[in-house]
Amino acid sequence: MKKEIHIIGGGLAGCEAAYQIAKRGNQVILWDMKPQKYSPAHHSQDLAEIVCSNSLKSNLLTNACGLLKEELRMLNSLLIRIADKVAVPAGQALAVDRENFAREVTKALEQEEKIEIRREEIGSQIHLRDLLQKGFVILATGPLTSEPLSQEIQEITGQEELHFFDAAAPIVQKETIDETIAFWGDRYGKGESSYLNLPMNQEEYEKFWKELVEAEVATLHTFEKREIFEGCMPIEIMAKRGVDTLRFGPLKPVGFTDHRTGKRPYAIVQLRQDNQAGNLFNLVGFQTNLKWGEQKRVFGMIPGLANAEFVKYGVMHRNTYLNSSKLLDATYCFRQNPQLYFAGQITGVEGYVESIASGMVAGINVAQKLAEKAPVIFSKETMIGTLSQYISTEQENFQPMNANFGILPELEEKIRDKKIRYQKLSDRAISKLRENMTQM
Repeated sequence: MKKEIHIIGGGLAGCEAAYQIAKRGNQVILWDMKPQKYSPAHHSQDLAEIVCSNSLKSNLLTNACGLLKEELRMLNSLLIRIADKVAVPAGQALAVDRENFAREVTKALEQEEKIEIRREEIGSQIHLRDLLQKGFVILATGPLTSEPLSQEIQEITGQEELHFFDAAAPIVQKETIDETIAFWGDRYGKGESSYLNLPMNQEEYEKFWKELVEAEVATLHTFEKREIFEGCMPIEIMAKRGVDTLRFGPLKPVGFTDHRTGKRPYAIVQLRQDNQAGNLFNLVGFQTNLKWGEQKRVFGMIPGLANAEFVKYGVMHRNTYLNSSKLLDATYCFRQNPQLYFAGQITGVEGYVESIASGMVAGINVAQKLAEKAPVIFSKETMIGTLSQYISTEQENFQPMNANFGILPELEEKIRDKKIRYQKLSDRAISKLRENMTQM
């Protein structure tokens, strides 16, 4: 009996996956709970509804998301093609008319003969396990997965492997940290000197503290507030409890000596390695709800971070996501069940275009499996491939990640000029993707 293909979730990832599978000659059933039920952030009956910014970020190849979009164009992404069609003026960025975008995606999928759209919630009357009995499932329900389905996912993946909010600290590129200020070491010289430490004197600390408590925060949805602030204290909220609160918490200087003065610093910021390559470091204890521009401004006041490149800003928002580094492979397939795939933000990719890319990879690989062909593993030197590698490589403290040049393998040659380096990384990625395409 021919296996069915079910995609749960009609967002960006689910729609792209459905299109890629159908275009390869397979019948697909796409499930979406709207208009039967809406998440707290959704309002339109259309598929591929964009609920936050209408920007898909830069189109430039010297920008990581620009490179990712170019790779998706090369691979015939439906959603990027429609985004280009309904673009609105936004300088060098790709921004869309969000209503036209959702309408056009919905229309395109409704017109696909091999796609059947069913408007019903999975997890209430129909269950994930039932669909898995019939064939393949791509689960692409996004950061606001409904409660019944979340419970089913927990049963399949393990209770501790599904997270319900994202409280992540900023991540910076190691090579942009000023190492004339930073020094390696652990408190009291214990451990393996695995932290980079940024010492602050009293004047530096008090200026930083003042700007931190006065900085502008991002607005949370009402449904996010209680859950997030009970689960993890933002550093700016902690700072508002008193000028010395951070010095007795994450910026505690006890047990350290500033190598420049030979004395204990007034406060100290620690950075911890964030990836296996050792080129990304996160700011320990800096979970924050500050706006991104404010994070760059305020955290740039920390000695050693004046010229730091942030590959990910801190976030605190409702975001259901898997500990994918333990659960998924580079095709977004669940390691314990070869018929179950995940796509979109639930996998730990963060952003519109990143979600589209994950849906494409999952969709292509379901079609490959049905055709009894080898899986398509995109080169880690492409942006699509390096995101797949990021979410599928086991990490101790896995956090969602968006497209950035910091997760690509470094070039053989050292190039100081950032724009030239990024252009070279993009040129290499496009060349590698062309090689991938000959194998598909």
